[in-house]
Amino acid sequence: MKTSLQIKMGQQLTMTPQLQQAIRLLQLSTLDLQQEIQEALDSNPMLESEEFDDNSDSGNESDNDSRSSDSDNNDRDSHDNRESSSDNQDYDNSYDDNSYDDQSGQESLDEQWSSEKLPDDLPVDSQWEDTYQVSAGVASSSGPVDEDFDYDSRYATSDNLQDHLLWQLNLTPMSDADREVATMLIDGVDDDGYLHTTVEDVIEAMDPSLEIEEEEVMAVLHRLQQFDPAGVFCRDLRECLLLQLHQLPQGTPWLTEAQLIIRDHIDLLGSRDYQSLMRRTKLKEDDLKSVMRLIKELNPKPGAGIASEESEYVIPDVIVRQIRDEWRVELNPEIAPKLRVNADYASLIRRSDSSADNTFLKDHLQEARWFIKSLQSRNDTLLKVATKIVEFQIDFFEEGDEGMKPLVLHDIAEAVGMHESTISRVTTQKYMHTPRGIFELKYFFSSHVSTDSGGECSSTAIRAMIKKLIADENTRKPLSDNKIATMLGEKGIKVARRTVAKYREAMLIPPSNERKQLI
Repeated sequence: MKTSLQIKMGQQLTMTPQLQQAIRLLQLSTLDLQQEIQEALDSNPMLESEEFDDNSDSGNESDNDSRSSDSDNNDRDSHDNRESSSDNQDYDNSYDDNSYDDQSGQESLDEQWSSEKLPDDLPVDSQWEDTYQVSAGVASSSGPVDEDFDYDSRYATSDNLQDHLLWQLNLTPMSDADREVATMLIDGVDDDGYLHTTVEDVIEAMDPSLEIEEEEVMAVLHRLQQFDPAGVFCRDLRECLLLQLHQLPQGTPWLTEAQLIIRDHIDLLGSRDYQSLMRRTKLKEDDLKSVMRLIKELNPKPGAGIASEESEYVIPDVIVRQIRDEWRVELNPEIAPKLRVNADYASLIRRSDSSADNTFLKDHLQEARWFIKSLQSRNDTLLKVATKIVEFQIDFFEEGDEGMKPLVLHDIAEAVGMHESTISRVTTQKYMHTPRGIFELKYFFSSHVSTDSGGECSSTAIRAMIKKLIADENTRKPLSDNKIATMLGEKGIKVARRTVAKYREAMLIPPSNERKQLI
């Protein structure tokens, strides 16, 4: 086969690295974006954050004025003060090396002291920290409170239910054999406080030489069932509620009747068959209501309150406010710091120099500019999409969920002149802070259901209507799914019974037979 060279012309779509970077930043969540920005600040010397503004010029002038005034009064004191200030500054520099994550942290600390104007006299009965901001490393306990201090992570306990029970076990006098049995029982408790280890399992796991009998295990179990929280180490719901009732004072009203219902008629209570319950317990309706109030105060999952779950916070990307009857949309300025090109490093670049150092600076300068441009493009696109969403769903912000209109990605894509995939990236893991709460941008997109008038109603509005109907229903005769569908049909909304059931289950609302209440 003979080799040859051929020239062909064709068209193809390619994605430049800059476009790939812009698309990647567009779909990042707030936390991922902050991490991406921090990595860019650490790796690119041309990038810096505008949080650390250089105001050293005015600070130096005020410093010079202060020093000249001190020099006129006493040259020796001024010289000693400058030496002391220099020593303290060196101490602060060595002490606070790890106080900042970025490269300009130490410089900003130096600028902080040089940019502040020293007053002649401080106010009476004031602290030094009230006038000057002290760094985190040398701040005293009486300093100002940091607004960003995370109290949850500082003071939250990390103990789970097992740790809480072991702590109580260490305070309880027991023999070594009983303590080993108690430890096995604690290991068999789940997060809700229910015991899943049987007595036979404990005896089988114990050393045969100890000759542990069933009565000894039950004695230890009864002792552990007195631990906090009340109802822990129960083996079923009946035992859980009875343990909690047993720990109530003997003079508690309706305590005996509540124990009778839980012990002998818990099945009727679960099925909400109040007529049979009153007939078997010989209680009148008002008396049964009082007993039910006492039972409702019990906790069916006593261990759930001890679970160590860290709080998760959502940082909104967009903020919506109503100012003078006008809805305004703006980006959250706290989600990401403002970036700029470091002017000092940029001034070192020489145009006609092709050395390795100059090439290094040029490459990082171009990379920094593209990164800032990609961030700006992301912010502009996010603001544009959020503004259109607010315009489409203006009834939601004024009326609530019932005013939500049907909306799909294609509608927003046409309004802003973008592709649906771009709108999908923008609205994923992005949140909007509104007077009605914080919602993901995806929340404002929903399917629709036809109405008798030929219009459309969003599924979100239908859910809100179902929730409102159930909230206003008679608890003695709850509305069935078929009845709710009929009531919606009277409002002109065509929806089937199975659709009502699907929406109800999505909102975690039980069926009508489980919503029946006596009080």
